[in-house]
Amino acid sequence: MESIGTGLKTIMVVDDNQVFVDVVRRMLEKRGFAVECVYSGLEAFARLEVKKPDLIVLDIMMPEMDGLQVLARLKAASETSSIPVILVTAKSKDLDILTGYQMGGDYYITKPFSSNQLMSGIDLLLTQ
Repeated sequence: MESIGTGLKTIMVVDDNQVFVDVVRRMLEKRGFAVECVYSGLEAFARLEVKKPDLIVLDIMMPEMDGLQVLARLKAASETSSIPVILVTAKSKDLDILTGYQMGGDYYITKPFSSNQLMSGIDLLLTQ
């Protein structure tokens, strides 16, 4: 899948919390990634019509369309099903984590998390 722009790996961050998105964007840009920031599931799908990222960091708890609904739609469509998805959420119960993986999530991180946790997941998924 072609990256956006300069050949850097591109990561789309989808979360309704702008402060969280800004923190993750800075974290990823420091590591040399191009970052696409979107603030809802609907906005993510509009952006995916134009450009496909190498990986998506997706919040689960969002209004209108939650992250699991976004994930189901991503995995059901042939043009987006192969994009790795890291789910990030405050939902930390075993059942929540299991549901995230059963729905097609490739990695699951609970908030708050460290930069090392996020980068480990990204490294794992982008080097497969």
